[in-house]
Amino acid sequence: MTHTIKQRPELSFWQIWNMCFGFIGIQFGFALQNANVSRIFQTLGAAIDELPILWVAAPLTGLLVQPIVGYFSDKTWNRFGRRRPYFLVGALATSAALLFMPHSPSLWIAAGMLWIMDASINISMEPFRAFVGDMLPQRQRTLGFVMQAFFIGVGSVIASCLPWLMTNWAGISNTAAPGVVPDSVIWSFSLGGIVLLLAMGWTIFTTREYSPEELAAFNAAEGQVDTHETATLKPAGYYHKSGVAWLGGAVLTAAIIFLFSLEAELYILAGSLGGFALLQLIAGFLQKRGATEHGIYQITHDLFHMPRTMVQLAVVQFFSWFALFAMWIYITPAVAGHHYGALDASSAQYNQGADWAGVLQGSYNGYAMLAAFAIPIMARRLGRKLTHSINLLLGAGGFISFVLVRDPVWLLASMAGVGFAWASIISMPYAMLSCALPGHKMGVYMGIFNFFIVIPQILAASVLGLIVGKLFDGNSIYALVLGGVCFVLAAGFTLRVEDQGD
Repeated sequence: MTHTIKQRPELSFWQIWNMCFGFIGIQFGFALQNANVSRIFQTLGAAIDELPILWVAAPLTGLLVQPIVGYFSDKTWNRFGRRRPYFLVGALATSAALLFMPHSPSLWIAAGMLWIMDASINISMEPFRAFVGDMLPQRQRTLGFVMQAFFIGVGSVIASCLPWLMTNWAGISNTAAPGVVPDSVIWSFSLGGIVLLLAMGWTIFTTREYSPEELAAFNAAEGQVDTHETATLKPAGYYHKSGVAWLGGAVLTAAIIFLFSLEAELYILAGSLGGFALLQLIAGFLQKRGATEHGIYQITHDLFHMPRTMVQLAVVQFFSWFALFAMWIYITPAVAGHHYGALDASSAQYNQGADWAGVLQGSYNGYAMLAAFAIPIMARRLGRKLTHSINLLLGAGGFISFVLVRDPVWLLASMAGVGFAWASIISMPYAMLSCALPGHKMGVYMGIFNFFIVIPQILAASVLGLIVGKLFDGNSIYALVLGGVCFVLAAGFTLRVEDQGD
């Protein structure tokens, strides 16, 4: 390929297949984490109302890691490429964490391993989103992100079902002494680490990235330039005043929590407000010193100059991911308690329910695989906005039906709607977003977009324990109903998005 070519060439089906294949590995780690971490925490002594605070590691690491990795990957170029070096580093670290986590000797070591595992997954995952924007012309990006959704489904189906398969097909025990993680979970995590390395290696060694000169030419020809590149910088005083206001909000929130003796996990919310305040204060300090090329300033500047489409999608993401996080935290105790009548995490009945919850998580990813074939057709006929809204409503119906279905086998039908919503959530917003972003900042903006995945998860980790414990009287099944309501709200806001690619 010569530098005289201005338009990104269309890639073949198998080229897109190869560049997305690594997502099988990423999702092996993600699915094993989602389906089994609550189980591991409860096995090591965590109470049901402690689960959200322990799970906060996942969103907090994403909040910190993804924009930083996105910023640096935009500026990286070496003999391994632009995004692929991050694929490799993240894969190695995630595999090591998968091997160690089920052997954690205590609850707090397991919680620490969740931090490491999630940070490592984010190092690989964030550049994968920008990778599609780098490699594919706008007309192929829906296919690229849907292909990622397909591989996410494949990896999740297998990984979520691994403990059940280990028990029922390989005869490995799914019970153990109190405080000991079952062998079926240990073997599943070990196999997951191996699969992750192999899948990521396939993408790394079969896909060639475009050079910086080629990407610059493509971005100029396709109009993917930064409309805020020459915009007047916000004065340092703006960041100082805004930062002080947010800091005041953080202090007030913490004071209310203390004075009214509210749940301790609400301090996460206060801390998050304080973190955002600190980010703005640092940005103001850097601008005052003329250090506007500093990474922290650049990320803050881009956050405050997001394209309009990105702002609209941020609201959709907020409600979508609050719902998903509620499911990931509570599906295991919800199914074990509501459908199997078991609350003791060491009992055979609870572990039977936990295994079935893993199968359900695998099933919604299986449905997502099927949805990956249907969504491109829906998008061509209905447009991406209406397609995404319909799929979110299907997910809402699936969540709300959990409280109505008594036979756990029929929950497989409930997960069909969740599967279509999931496939859409991990493809449609990114397809819409990628057409609205400047090409040379694809990584940092994809990382900033992760804020609106992480913020609702932090909020969920802060308040769901209080909601389930006080409002729902400990009945975790109603956390899934709440998730259904959030999906309905997300569907409504989707219709307001300005999709530049439709």
